[in-house]
Amino acid sequence: MPTSPPTELRGASADRVRTALRDGEPLPGGRGFAGLLAEAPDREGPVLVRDVLGRQPLFVEREALDPETNRRPTAPEAWAFDRDGLDDPESVPAGSVVSATGAERVWRLPDSEPTADREAALSAVDDAVSAALDDLGSSPSSVNTDGTADGDLAVAFSGGVDSGLVAAAIPEAPCYVAGFEGSHDVAAARDAADTMDRDLRVVEITHDDLRRAVRAVAAATGRRNPMDVAIAVPLFLTAEAAAADGFDRLAVGQGADELFGGYSKVVDPADDPRVNAETVRGARTETVRTLPDQLERDALALRAAGVEPATPLLDDRVVAAALALPDDLLVDGGERKVALRRVAAGRVPESVHGADKKAVQYGTYVSRELDRLARQAGYKQRMDDHVEKYVDALCSEEKPAGEGRS
Repeated sequence: MPTSPPTELRGASADRVRTALRDGEPLPGGRGFAGLLAEAPDREGPVLVRDVLGRQPLFVEREALDPETNRRPTAPEAWAFDRDGLDDPESVPAGSVVSATGAERVWRLPDSEPTADREAALSAVDDAVSAALDDLGSSPSSVNTDGTADGDLAVAFSGGVDSGLVAAAIPEAPCYVAGFEGSHDVAAARDAADTMDRDLRVVEITHDDLRRAVRAVAAATGRRNPMDVAIAVPLFLTAEAAAADGFDRLAVGQGADELFGGYSKVVDPADDPRVNAETVRGARTETVRTLPDQLERDALALRAAGVEPATPLLDDRVVAAALALPDDLLVDGGERKVALRRVAAGRVPESVHGADKKAVQYGTYVSRELDRLARQAGYKQRMDDHVEKYVDALCSEEKPAGEGRS
């Protein structure tokens, strides 16, 4: 009896993905998937698939996306889970199926109406977060075809509600934070770890660490813009320290700010030029749409450091519950992430679930110190894109003039 060719998928079984394709279900369970599906409903031959939020990176040769080239995008040499090994990698769009005829968007996030019953909405988030965190504590991260991975688990910990919730679910796991001496994130993580009685390892970043990590992150992600680099560098250095201690997986609080209304621009969107929406939920939708690009960057940086990300707050159950929240469970006055903080209240101390958190690039001082290095190397602030020019030079074969200085 003939057998089907092997399916190469990360994050979900082939049966689950086929069912999601057949039913058009964007949130079929799990924490995302990507890879090669040998047999797909109503399609001839194998196809590439990537989940609706792009939680698993997936790349294809750019040329192979053009049907006129007669190259099969599903050929073994034409696609990969990272950028290495491809001549001209193009990210497969989130929610897409790629076949010989090109890329087709087949999944979109549900346009959920807000749950009218506030208590019911909050209860749904509580149930979803509880289930996702229970899975994190009892089983490995979803990376293989059966949703499992091997290896021990550590926590990326910044002292805020997101990482506090994750850490509380795995009390035996050590916590890690990276930042320059005196930075907000290091201080906040120390305070929170003391309050929660947790083992914390602080990775104090130096200028030499920063230069090295910038090169590693740029190589892994293919990105050199200062914002992406400054966000990914602390993650990379945190993960690198955990990997050096023997941990294969790093639990992170990714997705909470986007899903639960954590950004300041969501508070009063009608008067905020950073968003087009005029409602809190509309502004939240805009931030959710940025997730595929962010998650790809972060996953590639973490994997380059030697760990696999574990992302319980990006579980499909959490995503569905968050999308149904009414405005006042996202933002209430000046309070953001209202529902998540309410859920966290029974799990972490008040000082943790109520803490305000700075963006990682600022809370770790990485953006500040990257700017300092650029200026020391002769890239002055009066120059257009002076930090990006410095990063480009840092990643080239010739070192910037001032690289040896600290």
